[in-house]
Amino acid sequence: MTPSSCEADIRRRMSADGAPPLVVEAFLRNVRRWTQGDLGVISGRSLGDLGTLPRLDDLEDFDPAAEDAITRTVMIKLNGGLGTSMGLEQAKSLMVARSGLTFLDIIVRQVGFLRQRCRAPLPLLLMNSFSTDDDTRSALERNHPGFANTGGLPLSFSQHRVPKLDVETHAPVQWPANPALEWCPPGHADIYHALQTTGLLDRLLAAGFRYAFVSNADNLGALLHMGILGHMARSQTPFLMEVTARTESDRKGGHLARDRDSGRLLLRESAQCPGDESADFQDIRKYRLFNTNNLWINLQALHGMLATCHGLPELPLIVNRKTVDPTDADSTPVVQLESAMGSAIACFDGADALVVPRLRFAPVKTTNDLLAIRSDLYTLGPEHQVALNPRRFAPPPDIRLDPRFYKNIADFEERFAQGAPSLIQCDSLRIDGDIAFGAQVRIEGDVHLRNPTDRRARIADGSHIHTPVER
Repeated sequence: MTPSSCEADIRRRMSADGAPPLVVEAFLRNVRRWTQGDLGVISGRSLGDLGTLPRLDDLEDFDPAAEDAITRTVMIKLNGGLGTSMGLEQAKSLMVARSGLTFLDIIVRQVGFLRQRCRAPLPLLLMNSFSTDDDTRSALERNHPGFANTGGLPLSFSQHRVPKLDVETHAPVQWPANPALEWCPPGHADIYHALQTTGLLDRLLAAGFRYAFVSNADNLGALLHMGILGHMARSQTPFLMEVTARTESDRKGGHLARDRDSGRLLLRESAQCPGDESADFQDIRKYRLFNTNNLWINLQALHGMLATCHGLPELPLIVNRKTVDPTDADSTPVVQLESAMGSAIACFDGADALVVPRLRFAPVKTTNDLLAIRSDLYTLGPEHQVALNPRRFAPPPDIRLDPRFYKNIADFEERFAQGAPSLIQCDSLRIDGDIAFGAQVRIEGDVHLRNPTDRRARIADGSHIHTPVER
């Protein structure tokens, strides 16, 4: 199939699916870049020094400028993830996080608390995907029937969907066994298109809203911070990204950088790194900060930026190679073309980054993370913020659960049916083999538990396990 016929096929399929022309053009631009091998490679030689960035520790917890700004602020939560890596077939935000509450329950309670304390409307907008929209709406209606936004603003809007592309032909993949698998979200940068095509950006501005705090639904550390909001408003920063220190576990992920020529901040992902600079890219002392995906956006500045680029910001392309059916490794190889929301930092004059403590970045991507969140390492406070326990004086421990027995959420729940063990004094936990835990188990220090047999082992109720226990 020729490039022109591929484009025609893509345009035809997306239009039939109801995609707005803006979204079709954005996707076709990414297709051209992929087929031409334009992945936005950025050499370290083109990067300059980050310079001194503002730090949350240097800001006041409450900035007087936030008093007015909070009445003109909206919270947006990215809620498109299914949690398939944990065996979930519904929105990850509907999974129990801790104390019997789902991520969505906690978010709704956080917003309700802030509305009351700040006497502000504080709309909550959930950006759902086509895979999470129905489940999320049903959960809100069922569990939070009185929760709503003022001014007729919806509680959610949907990001668009785009075709998965056959690696061989570059055409939209065909999968008659399950046509829904032929589509995927175009990455969370689609927020900039969705806010335009739904009319929400114009509605928010017309209603007097000026600031948006955007974060992932599974990051329970991302609580609206009045000090950051005040700093954002007082400094008139158009786009502010929360960044935190890279650790060894983050070294293969993207990092914050500054373009030597333009002086603008940017994000550089591993796919944008030249092959011969891989070791340099992973130097966490040289490239020391990464994006938490907690973003603060001036909505007027966003409107102006989008008007300048005719609604199509130039964002780096991310090429994800998968199979059309993620559960079938033998199904047709495809690519999913995406862009990251945070990469828009390079599109704004005057964009800045704020260095924040790691506690504002507590995403749950795996059951390893979930065990930590459910344990006494974290607390659920009166503001409904999940935060690192103040009795913990070190970062969270490294937790590695045997994926054969703990990766799937159903298997995980079965083995921790009596609750998570105490990890407040744990430095690291590794489990190899099938081990279930009784009630009120305490783990301290560096612990490696092993069960080499085919039979499930069980840690007795009330057990105290500490360094250097091996089983």
